[in-house]
Amino acid sequence: MITLDAQNIQQQYLHRIMLGSIAPRPIAFASTIDKEGNPNLSPFSFFNAFGVNPGTLVFSPSRRGRDNTTKNTFENLLEVPEVVINVVTYDMVQQMSLASCEYPKGVNEFLKAGFTQLASELIRPFRVKESPVQYECKVRQIIETGDGPGAGNLVICDILLIHISEDVLDEKNEIDQGKIDLVGRMGGDFYVRTNEMARFIVPKPVANTGIGIDALPEAIKFNPYLSGNDLGQLGNLEAFPVENQLIDFKLNIEMKKLYQNQPQVFFDQVKKTLSENKPFDALCMLLSQL
Repeated sequence: MITLDAQNIQQQYLHRIMLGSIAPRPIAFASTIDKEGNPNLSPFSFFNAFGVNPGTLVFSPSRRGRDNTTKNTFENLLEVPEVVINVVTYDMVQQMSLASCEYPKGVNEFLKAGFTQLASELIRPFRVKESPVQYECKVRQIIETGDGPGAGNLVICDILLIHISEDVLDEKNEIDQGKIDLVGRMGGDFYVRTNEMARFIVPKPVANTGIGIDALPEAIKFNPYLSGNDLGQLGNLEAFPVENQLIDFKLNIEMKKLYQNQPQVFFDQVKKTLSENKPFDALCMLLSQL
């Protein structure tokens, strides 16, 4: 492992390290307007949600690293402290990328990138029709983290209105993760698409407390076939199986033979059971062989 002094390494290298390791990042497709009424549209991946009371979004149109100039988005926000943050889906990612070109001030990226302007209801900047979720926001505060090249400008936004396309909602009016097909930013030119091949479930230990990895028997905890993720699923169970829940597993002769003669195959079955989100059964399989 190498150790880098963040205060004394080349700024461009630090930027690449951060973008490559703090990922995937959601994308704020920010629509702003200047005091003359000229629209601007630009994506930012230094972005996230920061609270719900009030609803708060934060993003950063940083200073340019090459010449320390500020971006049109930042300048517009100083003139008109309002912004629409549009989410970015796979169907619009190439157009979004085109909008990131550094066109001269006053050029309308809606037109350049082929997006449709929609009038907002409470603020002046336009919404992007093609985006399935659009947040009308008022800027509460801008914090300049520095005045040198690459310094961030933390824009803290209060959410006023949210516009959501019915096409991405389920029957409960919740966002359907299978329908919205969001994209995220990685390092370099890489993006990630949140389709079914990329999504997986990790149950949240909110209501109950897991037994913890430290409570597992040594033979399981230090088993070379089991990964940290495997142990994490087992440790997230609320309780150990009781004896009568292990009987069927202990009586399974085929499973015992696999454990004794083909341990790799046995643990592959344990991992498969975990991948099917059945950690209780997986722990029963393991405990029955101890």
